[in-house]
Amino acid sequence: MSITEIKALPRIEKIKLMEQIWADLSQDDEALESPDWHRVELEKTEKRLATGQEQVLDWSEAKKRLRSM
Repeated sequence: MSITEIKALPRIEKIKLMEQIWADLSQDDEALESPDWHRVELEKTEKRLATGQEQVLDWSEAKKRLRSM
């Protein structure tokens, strides 16, 4: 399926296709490795949380802030 064909699909069909792709990709969790930089960033965030330097937001507030940027 080409990108042109995907763009022509109705929104609901795009969502279904995306769900099928995700289901396929997520079947083999062992094959999916996070890169080192991701581990490093998570460790930094955990340290900031432990020291009170990281602000925690619920998802709705985070979306509001991201959309206002």
